[in-house]
Formats: sequence, structure tokens, C-alpha cells
Amino acid sequence: MSTPIAPLDLPTTLGALRQSGYVSKPVREELRINLEQRLSEGRPLTSAVLGYEDSVLPQLETALLAGHDIILLGERGQAKTRMIRSLVDLLDEWLPILEGSEVRDDPYAPISAYGIDLVAQKGEDAPITWVHRSRRFAEKLASPDTSMADLIGEVDPIKVAGGLYLDDPRALSYGLVPKSNRGIFAMNELPDLSERIQVGLLNVLEERDVQIRGHLVRLELDVLVVATANPEDYTNRGRLITPLKDRFGSQIRTHYPYEITTEIEIIHQEAKLPTAPVPIKVPWFIDDIVARVSHLARKSHVISQSSGVSVRLSIANYETVVASALRRTLRTHDASVVPRVSDLGAMVQSTQGKIEFDTMDDSDSDQVIAALVSLAVRQCFAEHILLEEAPEIVAAFGAEALVHTGDDLPDRDYVAVLAAMPALGEPVRRVAGPEASDGELASAIELVLEGLYLTKRLAKDASGARALYRTRIR
Repeated sequence: MSTPIAPLDLPTTLGALRQSGYVSKPVREELRINLEQRLSEGRPLTSAVLGYEDSVLPQLETALLAGHDIILLGERGQAKTRMIRSLVDLLDEWLPILEGSEVRDDPYAPISAYGIDLVAQKGEDAPITWVHRSRRFAEKLASPDTSMADLIGEVDPIKVAGGLYLDDPRALSYGLVPKSNRGIFAMNELPDLSERIQVGLLNVLEERDVQIRGHLVRLELDVLVVATANPEDYTNRGRLITPLKDRFGSQIRTHYPYEITTEIEIIHQEAKLPTAPVPIKVPWFIDDIVARVSHLARKSHVISQSSGVSVRLSIANYETVVASALRRTLRTHDASVVPRVSDLGAMVQSTQGKIEFDTMDDSDSDQVIAALVSLAVRQCFAEHILLEEAPEIVAAFGAEALVHTGDDLPDRDYVAVLAAMPALGEPVRRVAGPEASDGELASAIELVLEGLYLTKRLAKDASGARALYRTRIR
């Protein structure tokens, strides 16, 4: 995304900036004022994150109003980074800095040797440039090899070779934290930093300054620090030093969506579906089952809950199921792309690698995933479908009737089943909806048959994504 171009009527010198009446504000005050305005207008802190309206976002708003540095604790895939990035929208759109400054010097109160010298030499004619709020955010993924030079800075040998003394402040090359001055600095997975580097952040969080090696340089930074961490690393493994924990003003616990409906909303918001030559129609129960698989995985005793089950699992599974349906449609030339229960088997490939097992070999993961899918289908069927006609459908199978299903069969084969087995007609149309297409009817047939099988009223012979439903009595 390209950075917007500053309006032409903005001041371009220090003198013009003074005459315009511009007043500098600390970044925390800037965030607080803009948040207060949002709240008074009834607007949310962010609309990019769903499911946190009554839990996490109120805590985040309180922390910002208090001017705190913040640490977000949560397992992977809980939108922590997205929330942090959304804070940029609370900054003023444009910020004046001294032109050429690495640390975004405030024209009224520069902190770097460069900025101080520039104002001393040119006075009111010191050139000003304007930085868009999208450039006032820096982010670093912590790792054991992250160095002090990366975060704080180091002596630049090229500048020294150019004639500057080692103790000259102008010989310094600044790291990400000083470059985030008058903005937001985010550190993801904070406990992964080595203890030596964690110690180096103490001054930033408390005294608001940085000290670089033996240099007598002290930069009075104005920066909001927001960090993320996995709760297990933060609380149990002792990987974060206690003084650094103490420096964060607010600690906020994130969570996965409490409701399946919220998870479905996130899926619809985030999933990137393939381009198809015909319309894509995803039945409501496929949405429910895909989201429910993730919820069940988060409660499974064989899946590591400390690693978490990311919402990205739901999104990837949804995209995979739709892609499986598209693959079939391209071969059968049906009028629309409609995922079926038989497409849910494709979720094995998108689930592998996104969950970790606690008490078993990865070699058995396929069976665990298949069991989760079956349980999700059964729960969806039991909670949402009232099948008064079940005895009639089961009786229809008593006359040696067989129904074949599969992820490679065209929609017309399923419509023929409805014609041959009238008992299925009413319940299937009730599940699919009154205006259902042939593809949606085919998907509903599979759900009804699979639900009857999982509730032990029909038998099923399966081979891959193909299945044959029959009476349980032989």
C-alpha cells in the first residue's frame, strides 16, 4: 500500500509551523484524545477484530486512556497483531518532523544531534516534512538472535570511516526503537528475546530513553510500546525477566471466539475464495461445521491447548472445502459451486500442521481430524435439524434401497435420489431452503444422510470421499 502524499498547504519550515499554531503532543496524549473522540461519537476502537467487543477491546481502551504500555497475552491466531496495527488509526493523520531526521525529531524539541544541529544552524528556516500515521508504526518479531543493534542502535563503521569520532553522536546508526520515536513500537513474542536484550528495553519502558553502548548519548524517546506473548512462555517458563514484566502498565488476555457464530463471521471476513466460472454458494451448515471443528479442537484432550488452535485453521479449512467443491464442479459442469459433507474430508490437508498433538503420534492425526469432523457434523445435525420424517426415511431404506454419495458426483445424481425416495424431499428442502438450487439440494441430502448415519439410524460403507448409505438391518 502506497503512502499518501501530504497536502501542499502544510507548513514546510519551522517558522511557518509556529505561525500555523501547531501544538506538539506526546504520542500517548495524541492517542488518548483521538480515542476519547471516537468513544464520545459511539464508534468502536476498531472494526477489524470480531468477538472482542465486550472483553478485550474495553480493556485495551482503558489502557490507552491511562497511557500505559501494553502486553497482550494469548495463544496463536487470536488477532493480537491485528489489534496492535489498528492502533495506528488513532494517531493524527499527519505529523511534522525535521526533514532528514532518523528519529522523527519534533521541530520544537529535537532530541538527536542531527536535529539539534539543524535547528541551531537554520533556525526558523529549518525544513519540515510531514509523516503519515501509517509510517509511525514499527514492528519486530522477537527471536533469540535479535541484537541490541537491531532494537537500540550501534556505531556505524561507515560514518566513522568518513571522519567522525567513535564517541560522536552523529556516528550512531539508530535501531527500531529510536526510529519509532513519536509513534508505536510493537514487539511480537516478547519472551523469545534473550535476557540481555530484555534488560536493554528496561530504560525504554520506564525512563523513556535509550543508551547505546558506552556512548554518552541519551535520547528522550516518546514511544508507545505494545508487546505480545504466549501465556505459557510469559508465566510458566520464566523466559521473561520480572523487571520487564513490571514495566508494562496493562496486561490484557486475549481469547478465541466464544461463539460459533462469531467464528463464522471471522471466516466470512477473512477467507479468500477462488475465482470460479459459476457462482459459489456455501450452505449455512457447512459454515457451522467448519467453525465447529475448530471449537471442538480447542477442547480436545489430545490436542495441545498451550499451542492453541488458531482462527486461521477455520479460515484455511473453509477455503479448502470450497476449493474441493470447485474442483468437482469444473469436472461435472454443475451450475454452481456448492460444498458438501463429502468435501469436508479435504480439511485434513489444511488442518495438518496447524494443530499440535499432546499425547499421540502425528501418524494418527488423520483419524483425529476425521473424528473431529464427524463430531462437528453430528452436533450441527442434532442442534439445528428437527427431522420428524426420520422413521419414514429409514423405512424407505428397508426395501434394499441404497444411496451413493461422493465428492465427484454431479448434482443431477442427487436430484434423481429425491425423485426415487420421496421421503427425503420435505426434510431436504427444509434444510436447503425454499429457493434451493440443485447443488444446494445435493449438499442438504448429504447432510441428512450423514446425520442419520451418525445418529445410528442408517449404515454407511465408506471409501475415501465416496459413501454408500443403507439400512442397518441385514
